[in-house]
Amino acid sequence: MKIYYRISNNSNKKNRLPYATKEHCLENFLKHFHRPENSILILADNVTEVPLAEFLKAKTCANITLEQTALGNAGSFRHLLAKACDEIRDEEFVYFAEDDYLYTDNAYPILLEGLHIANYATLYDHPDKYVESHLGGNPMICGGGEVTRLVITNSSHWKLTNSTTGTFGTNGKIIREDRDVWLAYSDKTPVFDYHGFCELIQNKNRTLISSVPGRATHCDLPWISPLTDWSTV
Repeated sequence: MKIYYRISNNSNKKNRLPYATKEHCLENFLKHFHRPENSILILADNVTEVPLAEFLKAKTCANITLEQTALGNAGSFRHLLAKACDEIRDEEFVYFAEDDYLYTDNAYPILLEGLHIANYATLYDHPDKYVESHLGGNPMICGGGEVTRLVITNSSHWKLTNSTTGTFGTNGKIIREDRDVWLAYSDKTPVFDYHGFCELIQNKNRTLISSVPGRATHCDLPWISPLTDWSTV
């Protein structure tokens, strides 16, 4: 698997889990995804804080490389999208990761299971899928949930879902075929991942699945993946 991990100390300062620093999130990510078979590129975009920059440099090794840019949210995503389209073989998996997520044990092998049965997979069970739009949730939610299909792999249940964030997995063939859609929804900051996934699902018949329960969470306090004690991660 080829992994692109975007990190910045310039990102929005939101109300997050108090221990979910950029350093802690990366340490947690590498604990689960740094494996001999994976190649990881850490894209340090607008990393201006010296301690964080030095921390990232110390993480480089044979299969972890570091690139520094100043492109912003949408620009850094488009930069990695171009890399993925150029570098990834059709059958090879690629994972786009953002710097404000935490992962549980077995997150990586469970992600692989999901990628074998769908075009796109996420480990994040987004709470907006259980909140109606007039209450600040997802526009497609009615009656406290989305219309879906539940499937199972060896280690997890998965549900078809209508969207996710900019942290997701797919393969080289799909990301190249869908490049035009992702470019269309990343011409401004932030990246409009919700609209991108909606178009892919509705107009290109792509499948996007989310593990249930989530094996990853965004660290913004209003949107923590449910049913997991994330203080232990």
